[in-house]
Amino acid sequence: MWGVPAGRIPAAYAAAGRRAVRVTLVAAAVFYLFRYGLDNRVAATYALFSTVALGGLSRIPGTGPQRAAVVSRVLPVCWVLVVVGTYLSVRTWSAVAGMLVVGFTLAFSAVGGPRPAGAAPGLQLLYILPSFPPYDPGSLGDRLIGATAGLALLAAAEALILSEPRPMSYPERAARAARTAAHCAPLLAAPPYELPATDVRAARAAGQALRPLNVPEADRPAGPGVHDRALSHTGLATRTLLNRLERPPAVPGEPSGPAVTAVLHAVARLATATAACLRTGPSPSAAYADLVAARARLSASSAGTAPADGGGPPAGFPPAVLRRDAAVLEIADAALAMGAAADLAVRGRHARVELPPGRFWYATTRAPLLWWHRAHGNAGRRSVFFQNAVRIALALTAARLVAGVDTLPHGFWAMLATLTLTRTTMDATWSTIRLALTGTLAGALVTAGTLTLVGTDTAVYAAVLPVWMLFTFTVGPVRGVGWAQGLFTVLVALVFAQLAPPTWRLAEVRMLDVLIGSAIGAVFGLLAWPRGAHAELAHAGAELLRRAAETVVATAASVAAGTGAGAPPGGSRHRSLQHAVVLAESAYAQYQSEPAPFGGRSRTPVPAGVDWQAALIAGHHTLWGSDRLLEPPSAALDASAAEPLRELGERVAGRLLLVPAALDPADDTPAPPLPLTGPARAAQPPGAPRLYYAAVSWLDSLLDDLTRIAHAAPATGTRPAPRPAHH
Repeated sequence: MWGVPAGRIPAAYAAAGRRAVRVTLVAAAVFYLFRYGLDNRVAATYALFSTVALGGLSRIPGTGPQRAAVVSRVLPVCWVLVVVGTYLSVRTWSAVAGMLVVGFTLAFSAVGGPRPAGAAPGLQLLYILPSFPPYDPGSLGDRLIGATAGLALLAAAEALILSEPRPMSYPERAARAARTAAHCAPLLAAPPYELPATDVRAARAAGQALRPLNVPEADRPAGPGVHDRALSHTGLATRTLLNRLERPPAVPGEPSGPAVTAVLHAVARLATATAACLRTGPSPSAAYADLVAARARLSASSAGTAPADGGGPPAGFPPAVLRRDAAVLEIADAALAMGAAADLAVRGRHARVELPPGRFWYATTRAPLLWWHRAHGNAGRRSVFFQNAVRIALALTAARLVAGVDTLPHGFWAMLATLTLTRTTMDATWSTIRLALTGTLAGALVTAGTLTLVGTDTAVYAAVLPVWMLFTFTVGPVRGVGWAQGLFTVLVALVFAQLAPPTWRLAEVRMLDVLIGSAIGAVFGLLAWPRGAHAELAHAGAELLRRAAETVVATAASVAAGTGAGAPPGGSRHRSLQHAVVLAESAYAQYQSEPAPFGGRSRTPVPAGVDWQAALIAGHHTLWGSDRLLEPPSAALDASAAEPLRELGERVAGRLLLVPAALDPADDTPAPPLPLTGPARAAQPPGAPRLYYAAVSWLDSLLDDLTRIAHAAPATGTRPAPRPAHH
């Protein structure tokens, strides 16, 4: 069974070959240095396995310099793991307790983004290695020396040897999208007041380039820090701006007017300044202030009085003009969010743009609190990060207990099998185990024959080791887990044959350990959330849209009654919606890496044409629009406008609730078929103020989001061929 799709095999071999060269050069160099040059077998073992752990077992995304930076940063963590593992291994109960805590912590660190998630398996291995005999705290110095030498040389090799060209960075993608917005915005200010078809396609392509699915893992702004949060915010705001620009706010037979034209040109200037900020660093503060002023003038003009008054429009302003003005103000708000987020992403807490409250709550929060916020948001049974951490921690703990109680020979291999073969779904785990056992059996037969023929001639093993290591790390990742396990079985035999007198029974022990580790992984894969993110995403997406519906109803009611009377931004509904967004984003991220269940059928009846990222964007749009409408105080609407707005909010919320009924099989609401059709019409009461039409424009945009969710095209509603899932 192939490890990658057939069309990508040549590129996969090239990437695996580059990685194999680096790992082989470093592992062989440090192993031979300590084993034969310094006659230090302990340091040789730790030097080789630390290199294999972070260079071969881990899947740290990015280019060579990016991976080198990750390896350098985790080096102190590796020291701690070796020290703790060495001292806790002297007793089985302490080793088991340590495995539970360390295993959970390292697996749960995936909440920090793709790089911590990629390094976690290798770090697990560096704790597992000292947890087995010999229980010798006196050799701690040699262990640390070996691990340090291996990781230091690995970092240097990643940075200097066969480094890959770096793909386009996320800031550059966002800058190009901002430049596209800068080109499109002025086109709406001149006849025919809409984008040509070529510019519509360019805007959509620029927005698609910012989707996480289309961004390399290492460049996705997925971390909990200010920079990553602000960069992610920049991408979302830029995509929102491009979506708004696609829909012309023109009024048939009515010119835009100077206030609208000024706003659109100010949007273009801010978009240009934002692109420059993301590329070279100058703050867009001046262009930001210009757009704020232009927006305030349009707001005052369409309201007919001071912007905060909330009074009716001047005579002669038809509803179509007010709707146009509200749509232009939506464009301006998206551009302001983009500019502020970009300045925050580049300058951090030294951003010059005056950040609006609520939306950028994280701007002044310290890094430890942001990590705590991310961890706390995922510390529950509905979080796939929490589920994965519990699953792998319990499996490793059970494996360590079995190895300690039964004094399993080379129990390290059993735990390694548990670590590498346990997947996030039971189907994937079972498929992986079947292939792994087949490969291990083949590798054990080759190992037994080699050890019988060669005997104790270590020179042969030393000569074959680098060649076999290069072959293993080149072919294994491409051909799949069966090949990888078989080749690795021979590899560990070649290593241990140089550390102690070998016998053919080493192959038998290896087979037994993999069988035990696989069985433990299968048991916990069955007991602990066996369906992975396939089922969880349906629930998380449904819960997100339910919370969005609640926020829509509450916001429409607050605007109708006067925004001073409603719950302020950041209230309990906002917090629950923010939490729902966090859980849905993490479930979506794992969903991308999981293979479909056997036969292409899921036990969870989720519609196939759902654009999950459109659901996430709908959650963000609900938060942003609610904040924008509730932040400035305003007077209550009169009855002719208040009642239609409440009714429209309830209708939009009802549409939002119909999708969860179709997505979540646990919902007892009758599930309608997707896609959902039929617009929700808004009334145009005479004398309604600008705020009414601003709320209506927001609700219309949510209906557009809903249309994208339920009418997913193949390019957005389906997944690519998945990568193998790694813990």
